[in-house]
Order: sequence, then C-alpha cells, then structure tokens
Amino acid sequence: MDAETLAPQSAPPLGVAIKTEIVVIGAGQAGLSSAYHLRQRGLAAGRGFVVLDQSPRAGGAWQFRWPSLTLSTVNRVHDLPGMAFSEAVDTSNDAVEAAVAVPRYFAAYEERFGLNVYRPVKVKVVCQRGERFRVETDRETFSARGIINATGTWETPYIPEYPGRDLFRGRQLHTRDYRTAAEFAGQHVVIVGGGISAIQLLNEISQVTSTTWVTRRPLQFRDGPFDQEAGRAAVKLVEDRVRQGLPPNSVVSVTGLPRSPLIEAMEARGVLKRLEMFSEITETGVRWEDGSEQRADVILWCTGFRSSLDHLAPLLLREASGGILMGGRLATEVVKDPRIHLVGYGPSASTIGANRAGAVAASELMGTLGVS
Repeated sequence: MDAETLAPQSAPPLGVAIKTEIVVIGAGQAGLSSAYHLRQRGLAAGRGFVVLDQSPRAGGAWQFRWPSLTLSTVNRVHDLPGMAFSEAVDTSNDAVEAAVAVPRYFAAYEERFGLNVYRPVKVKVVCQRGERFRVETDRETFSARGIINATGTWETPYIPEYPGRDLFRGRQLHTRDYRTAAEFAGQHVVIVGGGISAIQLLNEISQVTSTTWVTRRPLQFRDGPFDQEAGRAAVKLVEDRVRQGLPPNSVVSVTGLPRSPLIEAMEARGVLKRLEMFSEITETGVRWEDGSEQRADVILWCTGFRSSLDHLAPLLLREASGGILMGGRLATEVVKDPRIHLVGYGPSASTIGANRAGAVAASELMGTLGVS
C-alpha cells in the first residue's frame, strides 16, 4: 500500500506498511522546510513523501512554550521558505504569545503548500528492512527509501545527575515544565543554568520571590553585535564537532549571551549574582563543596535538551563518542548511511539554520535515492 491517499482517519490492514519514498519525522521549522523543498523538487505529498508529527496540532515545540514568551521576548522566528511570518501573524503586536503566533503561522504554511502533515502520530522505532526503512508508529507502519529526521530536542530535556537529587523534598522541574513565575511566590527557587532560557526565567521569578542562580561555568557575555560573520563562525564551530562524530555543543557555549537591555536591568536589580555549581542536593536544599548550604523549595533545571533520536537507535548511527558522524554540504547527511539526514541537529539547530538545512537535505537525499 502506498501513501498517496493517506488521511488522518485512514488505517491500512493490520501488518501492511504504507509505502512512500521519504518519511520526514517532525513538523517543526526543520521538518516543514524539508517538506517544502521536497515538494518544490517534484515529490508529491503522500506517494513521494510523508510528514509525521507527534504533536496534536501545527506549531512544533513552540505550542508548548510558557505564556510569557511573546514575540517581543523570543529569539527571532525566521520565515519559512516561500511564506513570510507576517502573512499569517500580525507582527506589529509583539505581546502575542509565541505559543499562539508560531502555531498559527505553521498551520497556514502547511495548508498553503499542501504538506498534508499526518498527526498526531508518534514514531516509536525506525529499522532497516532490506533496501528500505520500516518506520513503526503508535498508529500505522510506513516503508520508505529515505529518512529526514527533524525531531529537534523538546522531547528530551536534560537534567544532570547530582548526589542527593532523589532525596530533595521540594519540587524539581525543567524549563519545559515552566508556566508562570506566580506559582513560585513565597518560595525560594534555585535556578540552574546559564542559557538564554535560564536568564529569562531568572528575571521573571526574581520579581516575585527570592532566587539563587548557579551555573557550571562562568558566563561569557557578548558585547558586540551578533552579525552574519559572528553567526557563521558560531555555526562553523558546531559543524566541526559533528563532522568529527562528536556530540554538538550548546548554542550559548559557542555564541555567548548578548548583553541586552534585559541583562543590564537584571544587573541593576542585583539579580545576576552567579554562584558556582553546588556539589550535592539535600532533603531541604543544595550544598557546596565548602559545606555552605542554601535552603530551597524549588530547583528549576534550565539545563537544556538533547537531540531526540532514540527511535533511530536500531540503525546504530552513533560513534563511540556518543555523537553521530555527519557529512554533506551542511552536515545533515549521516556518513554511515547517506539515506538518512538529520535536520535541526548540530549546526542546523537554529531556525535560520534549519531552513537552509531543509533545502540541502532534500536535494542531497533525492540525489542519493535517484528520485525526481
């Protein structure tokens, strides 16, 4: 059975795999960009390619972001190819929640270009079956000649192991669980992390309650503009790592934090008082190596995410280093198997990087498969 007439309500006979040329896994920025370019290069949605997305609606991970993340506070949302953000969203109103605006844009984009995203469907595992891949989901099973994986990181929050973490009697949560600062009023919150999200949440929470801010390493602030030259240099550093098969670094470790008006205001309030990382967690708080302690009601882990790639584990793509050896023009092609491209991984993890990677991945993968 092929995917030409696949609709969300349809279901093939038990045990039958739906055939298509390419399966795109994920419908965030990278997945939609890839699908657009597959279509522009002549593949039809369905028989040519299928986009699978586990979210209940369009919007990728943006639909789950906290309410205070608005168009005025979010990092820039870059236009997807072929359609400007402003065509679907009133960009003059920067108070609109990102969790509302971006899904609205993505939904309009999917409709305009007929991408026929199939959702909600969760990919459980991808296995090799002869010359094809078997993509098993919680609904149907698909058979494809090539894979463009665009699952991002939102589903894989990272919380480091620290002694005593399971003993803590208070509340622990990750960035992805955060909703509003008001819920922490009257509690002491330890905020862990030095990325952009950590700074934003530290700013919000410190306005309603007391906070302690800890990071693993001193912060690197960037005073100059983050222009195209600086952006290319940052991407090159990340690209060099994945081309060696090493796990990609975090964005902030490469770019540094911009010294923005928000940073200056936080410094003026005395909020940006960074402490070294604690050595252990106690029942009532955290403790440092010198024996000093801080009582805490909440530990908020703003410690980032890891690439959501567990469903690809049977393909044995990882190196001993834990990374995946990447090749191709923009380092989206898996060297061990060029029929697989990872977009939104490593140097293409930014929104603008995902757009460029989608175009190149579509072109290179179609070339590898010999389809047009």
